[in-house]
Amino acid sequence: MSNQNDPLFQPYHLGELALPNRVLMSPLTRSRSSQPGDIPNDMNARYYQQRASAGLILSEATQVSPQGKGYAFTPGIHSPEQVEGWKKVTGAVHMAGGRIHMQLWHVGRISHPDLQPNGEKPVAPSAIRPEGAKTFISADSGMVDIPEPRALETAEMADIVEQYRQGALNAKEAGFDGVEVHAANGYLLDQFIKSGSNQRTDEYGGSVENRLRLPLMVVKAVIDVWGKDKVGVRVSPTGSFNAMDDDNPVETFGTFARHLNDLGIAYIEVVEDSFQGNHANGRPEEVIDAIRTGFRGTYIANGAYTAEEARKRINEGRCDLVTFGRPFIANPDLPERFRQNAPLNEWDDSTFYGGDEHGYTDYPTLKELEKSA
Repeated sequence: MSNQNDPLFQPYHLGELALPNRVLMSPLTRSRSSQPGDIPNDMNARYYQQRASAGLILSEATQVSPQGKGYAFTPGIHSPEQVEGWKKVTGAVHMAGGRIHMQLWHVGRISHPDLQPNGEKPVAPSAIRPEGAKTFISADSGMVDIPEPRALETAEMADIVEQYRQGALNAKEAGFDGVEVHAANGYLLDQFIKSGSNQRTDEYGGSVENRLRLPLMVVKAVIDVWGKDKVGVRVSPTGSFNAMDDDNPVETFGTFARHLNDLGIAYIEVVEDSFQGNHANGRPEEVIDAIRTGFRGTYIANGAYTAEEARKRINEGRCDLVTFGRPFIANPDLPERFRQNAPLNEWDDSTFYGGDEHGYTDYPTLKELEKSA
């Protein structure tokens, strides 16, 4: 297939951003920030710069506050040192001609007192322990169980919104091109959205509209900082990772999509099928249809797609752009490999989380392989 006809290499306008291709890099937690302080570093800048040929890079999930932290070594965007660290990353990506959004993250109940300010309990919509969910609290802790969280007080909701607003402001100062609000994968906003984790009886629980109240407040606050054209939202409507489920994902996420459409955000990124667990059989087409019907902006598909599947999906009008995760970990030049239909490096999942350059910045590009041949 010539590049002229290849749907993956048709340019695309995402708000003010001109994307040269539709091969986007997923948000990928790699747990390699500098300690103490969860500060992005030169190695992180190199990693992202290597992948700047993506149509758009979505950064790894980034804590909006100390309370929002759920795993050791993940980066934050709530201190001046973190902002300076991220400036290295955005500068390196822009120098290489790339574009990058920051993913704003509060983990909610997926944390541990050892990671929380003053050893406090993690917070959540309701005091429901996520059965089977685990985290790591140090380099040698191994995976540890997550305890029962504390239910947020109604009066605390304004502070949660403020954490995201300040995170959005800090992301702007750090030089990002936009932001993605993380409302997926069992973290705080997803916990509010889904009925299985939200058993509240105030105005933030119960009906779909009530469960969506806090997430929509957060999105509005972030739009106030960035403008609607530079804001996206990630959802995982049928994801079961982190002990999640919803009674009626078609209604819940169809309604959320309509509200996000009314707000005019740039895109929704939908985790359609997750290697971390999914309670729909195969790709949840009915939920996807509900989101596509409700939201008229850009639809970004995520779900362990191959290049061929992504092309087909775009050609069928089922999505506009596709995010790739693990293939981007192992193939810094993934778009070029797709362009040439070249073989892909295999990823080493033992190096996904934590560690040094090994399994992070040392995967070879096609050009490097040619030179060494």
